[in-house]
Amino acid sequence: MEKKRILNYLIPALLAVLMFGSNFLSTDLFGVSVQNFAVWFILSIFSFVCGWLINKTLGWAFGGKVVFAVTVATVFVSIFMVSFFSDYFGVNDLLTENLILYSLRNILLGAMSLFGMCVAEMLYLQRIVGQEDMKVEEGEKIVDEAKKQAEIILKEAKVNSEKILLAAEKKLFIMKERKNKIDNQLREFIKIEKELISSYEQDEN
Repeated sequence: MEKKRILNYLIPALLAVLMFGSNFLSTDLFGVSVQNFAVWFILSIFSFVCGWLINKTLGWAFGGKVVFAVTVATVFVSIFMVSFFSDYFGVNDLLTENLILYSLRNILLGAMSLFGMCVAEMLYLQRIVGQEDMKVEEGEKIVDEAKKQAEIILKEAKVNSEKILLAAEKKLFIMKERKNKIDNQLREFIKIEKELISSYEQDEN
């Protein structure tokens, strides 16, 4: 874990080296020299990649603070170096303007690093949004399937209830028929019994 943390901070250290190393390049950024522009373009690409990797390793919030701190620290170190070693950097005249120029060079590379972080974070958020959209689509499919199953269950329940109702009506009809038949048999029996009693009474008289 400690080794991984040290490796994570090597990328900001590399970014600081790139920023500080830019102080030793030509200040004629937009000159006619294609080679000069190519060097600055490559430095910008490296800063972009460092920002991308910082976002992957340290995260957006903490990584942004680290990049900002590295940029500010490099600017101060560059101002110190240029001020005290002006002969080496060839800035004997217009010292203030040259200090601003060297500071802007470091800030430019820091901004490219932040741009790399922004692009990495944007792609990460897009992937998260895409995954959430897929989850929403899957959830909608599950809901649709559940609705279809519920409709099928309701139809089956309705059919079963109709069958049960028909069976109950049929049994009720059969029971009514039996009851009517028994009632008729009882009436016939009572009628016959009355006739027998009447005939018995007549015989006795």
